[in-house]
Amino acid sequence: MNNFKNKYMRGINLGGWISQYRRGLKIGDSHFDDFITEKDIEQISGWGLDHIRLPVDYMIFEADENPGIYDVAGLDYIDKCIEWCKKYGLNLIIDLHHAPGFSFHTLATNTLFTDEKMQKRMTDIWVNFARRYINEGDNLCFELMNEIVEPDSSRWNALAGKIVEKIREVDKTRIILIGGNSYNSVSELKNIAIIENDDYIVYNFHFYEPMLLTHQMAGWNKFNMDYGLKPLYPSVFPGIAEFIEKFPQYSGFEKYDGLYVDIEILKEYLKPALEFMANNPDKLLYCGEYGVIDVCDLQSRINWHRDFNNLMDEYNICRAVWSYKNMGFKFVGNNSEVYNQELVDIISGK
Repeated sequence: MNNFKNKYMRGINLGGWISQYRRGLKIGDSHFDDFITEKDIEQISGWGLDHIRLPVDYMIFEADENPGIYDVAGLDYIDKCIEWCKKYGLNLIIDLHHAPGFSFHTLATNTLFTDEKMQKRMTDIWVNFARRYINEGDNLCFELMNEIVEPDSSRWNALAGKIVEKIREVDKTRIILIGGNSYNSVSELKNIAIIENDDYIVYNFHFYEPMLLTHQMAGWNKFNMDYGLKPLYPSVFPGIAEFIEKFPQYSGFEKYDGLYVDIEILKEYLKPALEFMANNPDKLLYCGEYGVIDVCDLQSRINWHRDFNNLMDEYNICRAVWSYKNMGFKFVGNNSEVYNQELVDIISGK
């Protein structure tokens, strides 16, 4: 189990390939063969990273009208990524980004936690993966679910525990990652139910703090659009008092009024992670996503990534940046050309 830190210290997400792709696309469309190719995996390896987090939407291999029937053509993309990673010395985490009945962007219509059929479908997916990849070693990990959003952690803790039990009937030593509630918030680590007597569980959080910086002008994030400004890092964020006066529903952001936001603020946000490690010294922690939107001032983006990665090194926490190509947080452009070499060097530890 100690090998996890040797294999998954610095990685990158492949968002937008077989997850969060444009709806209406079907297997056979050029996107799936062109968005990520073997050359991309070779490039990532050449950067000096050690792993990839691969977000996967269940629809790539299972249709709602045929539950439990898995499309080999869709699964082949995961298989190819595993083989490419092995060829270029990278390890891989399969992240179920959109599960049957649940996604973080369909909160009004999710049914996973109220529909036992959906829970069985999700469990069966992981059992199928466990069987399909039984001959892979610690080059491959499973991440049960991306960014749970629930009123509290009870239903997710119960379901995650059941899925782990079913995977363990097939594979006793597959490393399994479990994240917390509220979009994998670092503050929710304390509410994840620790699975005892299993040395192959890793606990997961995401980090995009402060959101007014990392998601500035993000069209899918209403409060950032209402704020309407592009703060720098490090800096005092402008116009906070006026923002709160105009939008009193965002009163939680009063703390930023006049506050100099720098590495010390990142340390404050990361305290729950340090507390989790102190309270669970025999458990491993992983940051599955972090980053700053690419409309942000480039130097600010560089500064934030440097500070965050320095803290992760100081705290000895494994991580994967969001995201390799496009997705609003790009490290490469449409033709896989490097967006900024300094950013690449920072995430690679050079």
